[in-house]
This record gives sequence, structure tokens and C-alpha cells, in this order.
Amino acid sequence: MIYQCVIFIVTAYLLGSIPFGKLIAKRVARINITQRGSGNIGATNVARELGITWGLVTLLLDMLKGFLPVFLYAHYIFQAGIEFETCLSAIGLSALLGHQFSIFMRFRGGKGVATAIGIYLATSPLACLMVVIVFILIVYTWDFVSLGSMLAAIVMPVLLAFFGKSQPLVTSSIIVTALICFKHKGNIKRLVKGTERKWRGEINQPNRSRSRSNSSSE
Repeated sequence: MIYQCVIFIVTAYLLGSIPFGKLIAKRVARINITQRGSGNIGATNVARELGITWGLVTLLLDMLKGFLPVFLYAHYIFQAGIEFETCLSAIGLSALLGHQFSIFMRFRGGKGVATAIGIYLATSPLACLMVVIVFILIVYTWDFVSLGSMLAAIVMPVLLAFFGKSQPLVTSSIIVTALICFKHKGNIKRLVKGTERKWRGEINQPNRSRSRSNSSSE
């Protein structure tokens, strides 16, 4: 099982490293998304620059990066126990690290929220649904995607522990939360200063001419 686990971990990292947002922006609009808007390759920045449709496509693809390797391993190996849960957690973390520190982007990348959702969708669908609801409520109430992303990430380990998930899964979710918050450090500073960019009204029309600025993105 160790051999299979290592293969899945490496594959998950490589899959996670594929910068779908950057590839879509290059293909659809012939732009470098890392030089537009917030400079992030995630769904939020793609939606702001190309419109909601391509933002949703990016969101789905980034989610699949986390979902597929974890789901396939769980169904391919189909075992139980701490060793299995530990490997499952490592595969999910590997996919997230691939997205956040892509080998194809000189170890830079996105913030990992969509990829984390994909991981949790494979390991704990109910908790994932609850976290998505938390995210939507926060964004609807305060209009900050970054705030919703971080608070939803913080809630996830609590929910996994509440639902009695294994220690490896809970521990890995804490690491996921720390990584997501680390990637949002710039957003945290802007939230404190009151300069963070709001979401509502910014994706009604694609903006392909916006120069790079410091703003929130997933």
C-alpha cells in the first residue's frame, strides 16, 4: 500500500500544479491572469477578469484537482485504518500544495480554497456542504470572498472533529486551514486596514483591461 500511496501523492501534486485559471485566461482572452486584477490564478480573479462563466469553469477544475486523487485512491484501495486515513490525508495535502506552490509556476500558485473544497467533498461531503453554506452566508453578509474563505476553512476542522472523523483527517484539515490563511496574509492586512476589495458588482462584466493591483482573490 505504501508504494501505491506514494504514486498517488506524486500524481496529486502534479495534478494540483496545473494552473487551470492561467491556461483558461491565456486561451480565452490571450492574457496573463497573473498580471491582471489580483494576479491570482483562482476562480475569483478569473471571474473578475473574464466573467462569471469562466470563473465557474475554473472553480470546477480547481475543485477536481483535490477531489479526483482522493476519491480515486479511496475507491481504488478501499481499506480502513489509520495508515489508510493518513495516506488519504497526505494525498489531499499534496494536491493542495500543488495548487498553492505549482512546479509549473516556479512554486507559486493560487490560494487553494477550491482545491480544498474538492478534497473535503471526497472525504466528508456533509461537512463540505456545511462549510460551503458558511462561506456563502459570510460573503453574502459582508461581501468579502477572502473573509468567507478563511472563516470557512477555520470551521472545517471543527466540523470534522464533531462528525468523528479520524485523527489524520482532522490534523490534515488544520494544516489545510493554516495554508489557506497563510496564502491570504495580504487579504488579512487589507481587511484590517479597511481596503479589501468587495465582491458584489465586480463580476457582472468581464474586465480585460484592469491592471494588476493588490486585491482579494481565491
